[in-house]
Amino acid sequence: MPTWELNPGRPALTHVPPAAGIAEACAWLREHEAELTAALHEHGTIFLRGLPVATSADVAAVRDVLIPEPTPYREKATPRSELGDGVFSSTDLPPAQSIRMHNENSYTLTFPGRLLFACLTAPEAGGATPTADVRKVLAGLPAHLAERGRTSGWTLTRSYSDYLSLGWRTAFATEDRADVEAYCRENGISWEWQPDGNLRTSQLRSATVHHPVTGEEVWFNHLAFWSEWSLDPDIREAMVDEFGVEGLPFRTGFGDGEPLTREDVDALNAAYDAATVRETWRAGDVMLVDNVLCSHGRDPFRGDRKIAVAMGRPVELDDCRPTVRPTTAVPA
Repeated sequence: MPTWELNPGRPALTHVPPAAGIAEACAWLREHEAELTAALHEHGTIFLRGLPVATSADVAAVRDVLIPEPTPYREKATPRSELGDGVFSSTDLPPAQSIRMHNENSYTLTFPGRLLFACLTAPEAGGATPTADVRKVLAGLPAHLAERGRTSGWTLTRSYSDYLSLGWRTAFATEDRADVEAYCRENGISWEWQPDGNLRTSQLRSATVHHPVTGEEVWFNHLAFWSEWSLDPDIREAMVDEFGVEGLPFRTGFGDGEPLTREDVDALNAAYDAATVRETWRAGDVMLVDNVLCSHGRDPFRGDRKIAVAMGRPVELDDCRPTVRPTTAVPA
């Protein structure tokens, strides 16, 4: 029976009994899967320390126990490297860059219910993968922002470009425009091909959903993550000067059409900060995240860092009782 360490500012952590190898460790995980799931629903994130995880094959073995049903990575937004065995790297962005809180694929109609992070190489300094319980985030938001999200949803406009972000061929894993249009048509996304051959899409999504098992309402979106006001001010100014607001790779807003202000985004990010927990990575650590109950991010780091990622247990948006129906309609 797992025993959980609960410390302020840190995720629930248990020490896994020593095992002779990955097969024995996976047998323990399989035996205690019900208790691990109960802890995951309670805490949103659980940290497993002491597993003999050293390779992508080890990560795949643990994945096959904890998240056996894979989730396709749709509408890709960040670069990742395949490590083998169906395991990927965490986002391949420069070490000095932090990654803000977000729920994986909150903008798609099917998204992973669970995320698994495994530390193959611990960084010299920094590099934690913080998480935030989005039940607490929703409770911590100013009431008027929570209600705007609940009643109007959030909008996402993406400008795909090989220069600024991922190009549409990489994001949709196809060379055929007709495939992209068919996907958008089936998934409630409007699209527009630009004169330079790039793509711009828009969609309206629910900002709050309900967990399909616990029934709890959560703040589930990329609203602050992709807001222009979350960018470093100097970077935002340079990008707007060069490409204009319309040309930014990502733009977000509430579905009511009213502009999202810097003060709004600061309040959203403050709610995430207040709910954030983190644990320093050690080689062999495994972190399991309920993607509907918790957002995640990345701290800047120094030195080598190799965090493997797997996603699974797909969840349909329709099973989460969204408060706003997904559509292509984006208010002006």
